[in-house]
Amino acid sequence: MTHHEMHRSHRVGWLRAAVLGANDGIVSTASLIIGVAAASSSQESILLAGIAGLVAGAMSMAAGEYVSVSSQSDTESADLALEKKSLANNFEFEKDELAKIYENRGLEPVLAEKVAEQLMAHDALGAHARDEIGISETVSAQPVQAAFYSAGTFTVGAALPLLVAWVIPGNLLITAVSVLSLVFLAVLGGLAARAGGASIAVGAFRVTFWGALAMGLTAVVGSVFGVVA
Repeated sequence: MTHHEMHRSHRVGWLRAAVLGANDGIVSTASLIIGVAAASSSQESILLAGIAGLVAGAMSMAAGEYVSVSSQSDTESADLALEKKSLANNFEFEKDELAKIYENRGLEPVLAEKVAEQLMAHDALGAHARDEIGISETVSAQPVQAAFYSAGTFTVGAALPLLVAWVIPGNLLITAVSVLSLVFLAVLGGLAARAGGASIAVGAFRVTFWGALAMGLTAVVGSVFGVVA
């Protein structure tokens, strides 16, 4: 009988960027709309602020993710270059070092040495990258992918409260944007948790809580500045 396990660690890179982008899109745009609306602005001003926030936020997310993940990628490349040089100059030392890693994980010394020898004969740099440095294809940095997912999902997330503000103007705008944005966040948190194999309830609660806090604070700020104005 075939036994197949579905692991989710390969989703870490894009899932983190996608969830972060969508979450920020919903929270920042909904908070911006609520803050501007609380200051008694016109619907045109509210929509303009929301659109500006969407465009600026998407570009900021893309740039931020690209720079951040590029820095991680540069660090990984530098570590690999250093390891490659060490393998060229001290192959036997590197083999003993890898064997010691396997021995510390529970293998008998003789078996650990054989495993290290065979793995290094197959792919010495790959073996050290995985087991000494902790770099693997599953979790390696991918700047362009992270930037694309962040910007794209931020745009989708930001479009949701913006659409609500466009469809429901007037006195109901703040309530509608608040309630529906929290629903969007709960759904997002639940889907992200399910994709990552975590608790759906916990995933939904944590993004909803912080989203509600952000929207509440911006509503207070908008009200204060609206009164002052």
